[in-house]
Amino acid sequence: MTERDPDRERRPSGALADRYAATVVSHGRLVVVLVLLLTAVVAAGAAIGESEDGEIGQFETDSPEQAALEEIEATYGTDDAVVAQLVVRDEGGDVLTRESLLEGLRLQREFRDDPESNATLDERGFVGLENVVGTAAVFEDRAAGADGPPERSEPTLEEQIAALESRSDDEVEELLADVLDPDADGDGATAGPDGERDPYEFLPADYEPGDTSADARITFLFQVDDGGPEEDPQAAYDAQVELADRVDERFDDAFVFGQGITDAASSSAVGDSFAIITPVALVLVLGVLAFTYRDIVDIVIALVGIGVVMAWLAGVQGWLEIPSSQLLIAVPFLLIGLSIDYALHVVMRYREARAGDLERSATTERTVTAGANGGSGPISPRTGMTLGLAGVILALFAATVSTAVGFLSNVVSPLGAVRDFAVLSGAGILATFVAFAVLVPALKAEVDDVLETRFGRDRAKRPFGAGSGGANRVLSRAVAIPRRAPLAVVLVALVLAAGGAYGATGIDTEFNQADFLPEDAPEWAKSLPGPLAPDTYTISDDAAYLGDNFAERGEGSRAQILIRGDVTDPAALAAMDEAGGAVDSDGTIVIRPDGAAAIEGPPSVVRELASENASVAAAVDERDTTGDGLPNEDVAGIYNLLFDVDPDRADDVLYPVDSGDGSGGTRYESARLLVSVQGDAAAQSVADDTRAVATEVERAADGGSITAIATGGPVTTAVVQDALLETLVEAFAITLVVILVFLTGLYWVRHRSFSLGAVTLAPVVAALAWLLGTMALLDLPFNSETAVITSLAIGLGVDYSIHVGERFVAERNERESLEDALAATVTGTGGALLGSAATTAAGFGVLSLALAPPLQRFGLVTGLSIVFAFVACLTVLPCLLVLRERVLERVG
Repeated sequence: MTERDPDRERRPSGALADRYAATVVSHGRLVVVLVLLLTAVVAAGAAIGESEDGEIGQFETDSPEQAALEEIEATYGTDDAVVAQLVVRDEGGDVLTRESLLEGLRLQREFRDDPESNATLDERGFVGLENVVGTAAVFEDRAAGADGPPERSEPTLEEQIAALESRSDDEVEELLADVLDPDADGDGATAGPDGERDPYEFLPADYEPGDTSADARITFLFQVDDGGPEEDPQAAYDAQVELADRVDERFDDAFVFGQGITDAASSSAVGDSFAIITPVALVLVLGVLAFTYRDIVDIVIALVGIGVVMAWLAGVQGWLEIPSSQLLIAVPFLLIGLSIDYALHVVMRYREARAGDLERSATTERTVTAGANGGSGPISPRTGMTLGLAGVILALFAATVSTAVGFLSNVVSPLGAVRDFAVLSGAGILATFVAFAVLVPALKAEVDDVLETRFGRDRAKRPFGAGSGGANRVLSRAVAIPRRAPLAVVLVALVLAAGGAYGATGIDTEFNQADFLPEDAPEWAKSLPGPLAPDTYTISDDAAYLGDNFAERGEGSRAQILIRGDVTDPAALAAMDEAGGAVDSDGTIVIRPDGAAAIEGPPSVVRELASENASVAAAVDERDTTGDGLPNEDVAGIYNLLFDVDPDRADDVLYPVDSGDGSGGTRYESARLLVSVQGDAAAQSVADDTRAVATEVERAADGGSITAIATGGPVTTAVVQDALLETLVEAFAITLVVILVFLTGLYWVRHRSFSLGAVTLAPVVAALAWLLGTMALLDLPFNSETAVITSLAIGLGVDYSIHVGERFVAERNERESLEDALAATVTGTGGALLGSAATTAAGFGVLSLALAPPLQRFGLVTGLSIVFAFVACLTVLPCLLVLRERVLERVG
């Protein structure tokens, strides 16, 4: 037996489709009422359930890097402060003038005078070069007026301002020269009482040590994190936004950067984006729908169906208490696109039936006669919907299952927001089937029947793509492709797919948080009237400037290296000191103005405390046999002295425990290095550079007494992203296999064909390869965000492909020639696909106008996936079907 039935008998599945369609149509009013009641119950979840805002977030992996970070968090003192950065700059000018420094101090005073803002500061508050210079001025005044040793307590902000105001410009410059003298011993009048204020950390990377001018400086703002373990410190974030407003008033060129600023900018950019794109998308979608349907009633019915889907979506999210996140923005757009596709297939097949282009089987005739008002003669609305729905329902069901599988495959992700995305998408796809395979057919049959019988309006409309219109001419030309050169088209598609797959190997897979920051609007958008005009966004440029010029503070600004083993071995201390030798000046690790890598650890703490404390300096000098400022013997004794002099700073880089020998002594179980990295650098690049430093530490130790492992926020983020990306790629593979098995089983049951499933899926794989190749050409990253988005290529591609494949098999069993079957498939189902693809691509495509990069990438990638899926299904799939027919004829 060949794979095609020569007698063209309908399978039991076809009879089941006929009975289903007749039941829905003959009980149309009851079906409408039941679906609307069910919708009300589901939608109630939006009001009853609690759905809070969430983030894509972090998750933990069983990795050495994560284990090392957990060990650090359990054993070392952690800084829970919220940190923001204030950058003052004057390109080609000088920000170290007396007036500029005073403006910085006055800004701090103004901020502290506000009780709400002041309440967010921790004990450090503002720390910047203006404070270092102001403190030096106060100490200088105290020394001049004291009979004995001057008081060394921390001066108040008012004292700092008064000390600078009392000096001339030249006197302030002289004071700056003392503060910034690279040869200063640090224990004179310019040193702060806490010994922590290295003036160079407030100056840009290109600053020349000793110079008394610079074109930029940075001030750190330390705030209290009072948000709790599951909440953001909103008061601190609000204070950052308030500070940014004050900065704009005082300085010509300055900015504040912190989590509160980025959150506010991102939220505002999303709002501005939707204010711009919503009317554009609405006009485009309604315009394409009007052109496709050419009937206001059908448009309204389709919008009712979309409304039902959106109600289900909100209700399911509420019932399941799924938190909102940026990732879930994709779900309503996906469902709108799928809804338009389903609606067009149902309505256009109904129109074909009413035009007499669909044949009635014996089963359909019996069910229509028994359950509707059909029969012989002109085709009524109920009979037309019964015929049309019967012809498309199994394709809708198969598309629903395969599309849902494509998205539900992401439930295996270790990332909570991705699992939520999968569950919500799956529920929404089910809602789409209920709305457009149950509600809309029943509602349309009832509405058309009432309009024709009671108001005498003819509701028989020509299907899109039929007749002699422009769409028909385009589709008719498409039919010629598989007729004339099917093998050539398949070979070209294969070559392009191979090229796309090769290009995909070079796609950037790095995760860079800076890629998610809003970008400034183009000039045309700024010229829009009134509320449509967006704000000005410099946050992305600010982040880049900050990363290029300064060592940042706060979350994500430091990587860490955990040193285990005999950390009191002099060779281990020397190895930690040599760690900077592995730092590339063009890499992600910050280089200080003096040329040294910004790495803090036991060696730097030893040298700093030796420069500030005479007893430490004497003890180190006794044990330093090489003159490098580090002890070469009795390292443990020096560590003990560090804890006596400054336990807080020692605790940052060393972990002491009881020796366990009953002597009450101390042994050092581990040490850590704190590595300052550029805030706008990709996590994977930071991880690679930090691992290189850790490797250098182990190599320099030589004796194998210690081990070093890179960890910290940026490193574990890279590990997480790599693991997530691997999971998503595995989910892709699982999805394709599951869909292939499903389609193979479906086509075997329906048509006794093993090959149709693979043939139907092949264009989807080709379209996906084209998409990945195009992403490589456009330099779009393939990360956890776009990898989830590209699942749309599978979901919508399979949907399109099933409709074409099912229609071709049905037409082939009803028509004598292969050419006639192709023409009916491409102009019939192709018309619905063209309308669906144009509408959905237009809706998604306008997102490329958004100010938020994630929305831009979402719109661009999704729009491309829809176009490629449509092209593949109307070119590659018909050619494969023709080649399959020829093979079957030869072997049969």
